[in-house]
Amino acid sequence: MALDVVIRPARAADEHEILELHRSAWSRLSEPGPKRPADAAVFDERHPVENFLVAEDGRRIVGYIAQSPASPMESNRHVRHVQGLAVLESARGGGIGRALVEAACAAARAGGARRMTLRVLGHNEPAQQLYRRCGFAVVGVLPEEFLLDGAYVDDVWMSRSLSDSHEPAQS
Repeated sequence: MALDVVIRPARAADEHEILELHRSAWSRLSEPGPKRPADAAVFDERHPVENFLVAEDGRRIVGYIAQSPASPMESNRHVRHVQGLAVLESARGGGIGRALVEAACAAARAGGARRMTLRVLGHNEPAQQLYRRCGFAVVGVLPEEFLLDGAYVDDVWMSRSLSDSHEPAQS
């Protein structure tokens, strides 16, 4: 990761920049839903600002990750779920995605979580490789869960323990 990139908690003032990053990173490789409108809210009741971390290069946000409780049930409070991850295309390949995932896992662990989960489209091999390097493993696949541009795409569920010390594999 570039030395001048800092991972920090998001602030309400970051909302527009996060939305622009999300919109610029949107593709059918990573998103089953439509592209968000330019005036869409990022932060809301289901996606509060405190669930976001950003990667900042100088004064520009080059990546973000959002995580939340996996469900509202008290019996499931020990599990956190990655709701979204994006890195500016020009900043990819420098370890920012990995740093964001590791920072989100560390924050979840500090908050008492024992497990982190996520979902990734079956054809998004670059994201799956990133998550595997961060210690995630496939725990289930929903075959042909999405129909995207005329092709059926699997929904891959991945998970990682946060209770064990995890040293990410070297790339």
